Amino acid sequence: MADLTCRTDRMPKWGETILGIAFKLGPGGKGSNQAVAAARLNSDVRLITKLGRDPFGEMARSFYLNEGISLDRVYEDREESSGTATILVDDRTRENAIVVVQGACGRLTISEVEAARQEIVTSDVFLTQLELPIPPTIRGIEIAHEAGVPVILNPAPACPLPIEVLRKVSYLTPNESEGLALIGGKSLDEFEDIEKLADRLMALGVPNVVLTLGEKGAFVKSQSIRLHIPVFHCGKIVETTGAGDAFAGGLAVALAEKKPLEAAALYGCAVAGLSVTRPGTAPSMPRRDEVDKMVLGMSGGA
Repeated sequence: MADLTCRTDRMPKWGETILGIAFKLGPGGKGSNQAVAAARLNSDVRLITKLGRDPFGEMARSFYLNEGISLDRVYEDREESSGTATILVDDRTRENAIVVVQGACGRLTISEVEAARQEIVTSDVFLTQLELPIPPTIRGIEIAHEAGVPVILNPAPACPLPIEVLRKVSYLTPNESEGLALIGGKSLDEFEDIEKLADRLMALGVPNVVLTLGEKGAFVKSQSIRLHIPVFHCGKIVETTGAGDAFAGGLAVALAEKKPLEAAALYGCAVAGLSVTRPGTAPSMPRRDEVDKMVLGMSGGA
């Protein structure tokens, strides 16, 4: 996805035109952001996606090569344009609103995922999200699960999923609204209700749930773990867009390195905490040395 980000001093109302403060074009998209986050943590990333034959697609290919991400399964659609995410950022509150148009990646096929079988089954973890079409996404989950590869699903954008698919997921990483969407819930009134939400998600057949809570950090729940991880304060917050993707990439790398879930979630929080101190989505992802330094400082050097 190409990110088209406009910063304003407030969000416009419907039918209203306002002057923006700044505009930036750069690489984005949930799967892409997560891949970049993982690659910058010195992991070997194989990305499965589809781009258009256009300037946005060329920008993405150049960016992936620069980040050390293989283009072997980055397919091309000659008819559809590359996907876009139009982002409005309130410069005062740092909150954002996003409109995603899938474009070429919305035409990724099951057969193209099947062609990437070798990449999937030889991976340490399979990380996916829901900005791609659901059928090929499900097929990727199935291939990984059948091969015994742990599956991490970041269920965003939120949408209902068949329970038989969720049972193939090893680690589910929704935010509060995404978690509620999966169980058909409406709202959470108290922070204490987070554990009840995690329990409901586990009841769907997911053994490990990691709920991302924005400025509250993350809540980890499994049969043996009940843990709230506070947010990392790494400096002045510049932009929160992409923080969830940063967390997902950090979590995936830590799990691939066989870290316990608690340590992996902590690592994800550190990656997210650093990412929000700089502008952009994929370009805001931190490097391995600064994340390791932050985690070491959090643990007191232990």
